[in-house]
Amino acid sequence: MTRWRPLPDVLPREARHLVEQLRDLKDRTGLSLAELARRTAYSKSSWQRYLSGTKQPPRGAVQALCRVAGADQARLLALWELAHSTWPHGAAAPVAGMPFAGARGAAVPTGSPEAAPLPPGTEYRRWRTAALVAFAVIVLLAAGLLWALPEGGG
Repeated sequence: MTRWRPLPDVLPREARHLVEQLRDLKDRTGLSLAELARRTAYSKSSWQRYLSGTKQPPRGAVQALCRVAGADQARLLALWELAHSTWPHGAAAPVAGMPFAGARGAAVPTGSPEAAPLPPGTEYRRWRTAALVAFAVIVLLAAGLLWALPEGGG
């Protein structure tokens, strides 16, 4: 079982509860962070940030951990929803004794592409694109039907 460092004091109660549950679930798998990374789409450093409370885990990471652990996702996803609304958004403060530095001492950004929020208007653009594609398919089908129908010559 992993000996976890204390969670940051700035972490709200809901977020703290989620991270504690994720830690317990990870411990029950008996997997190292490296092995957990190999079995999911999230890197070892991402899992380290999620389980240390310095970065909110994306919903997909919670689902992936549940799949690997063979646990029910519904309860943890409900906890994720509660934590999501209270999680401190913005730059995460590193936990004492856990520097974020790369192999050559360069600072490593705490953000990860899998957790990045969608830019404003992205959902609207997706729906608009889907509607335009559907309209184009309908127009092509109608044109094909008109072309295939026999001419009504008298």
